[in-house]
Amino acid sequence: MRKIRDDDSLEDREVWLEMIMGDYGERLTKLAYNYLKDWKLAEDIVQDVFITCYQNYDKIDEVTSFKSWIYRLAINRSKDVLKSHAFRKVVLNSSLFSLFSSKELPPEKELLKRSEEEFLSLCVLSLPVKYREVVTLYYYEECTIEEIQGLIGVNQNTIKTRLSRGRRKLKKMMERRGYNGEQA
Repeated sequence: MRKIRDDDSLEDREVWLEMIMGDYGERLTKLAYNYLKDWKLAEDIVQDVFITCYQNYDKIDEVTSFKSWIYRLAINRSKDVLKSHAFRKVVLNSSLFSLFSSKELPPEKELLKRSEEEFLSLCVLSLPVKYREVVTLYYYEECTIEEIQGLIGVNQNTIKTRLSRGRRKLKKMMERRGYNGEQA
């Protein structure tokens, strides 16, 4: 990622932090949101992750894969919040709809695209966490099976099984709700 020199300054640290915030901020927020289903909580998680990065600036060269490390931080913090007593009392009703941005399409196609994306996002969000996390990492974050193994600490066959079961559950949900996958 970068080499630390003896003359690294506070300004260097802040420039580095701004760079990783730009590179990872949105992706980590989406990742945390997929666990928590609450945009504000996801943003708080990502702030905590960046604080941890800032505090560990001097040790970053010891990290073998920065992407895996920072994703692992976000996943662990998200799971900690999910386990917390206060979080369990909150009723969550957010959607991933706002996370998708579309290219300039004719209004009717844009509406159809958004509707399909919202529907798929809601289906993904309704999956149990163990399926939702692998589906999100594999499809939304484009992580390989090996990267997912490093991020969530589960063996590759289990990840493949969860992906397969997650896809089946998504397919059943979408069929049950009348989505046929065809565009008008």
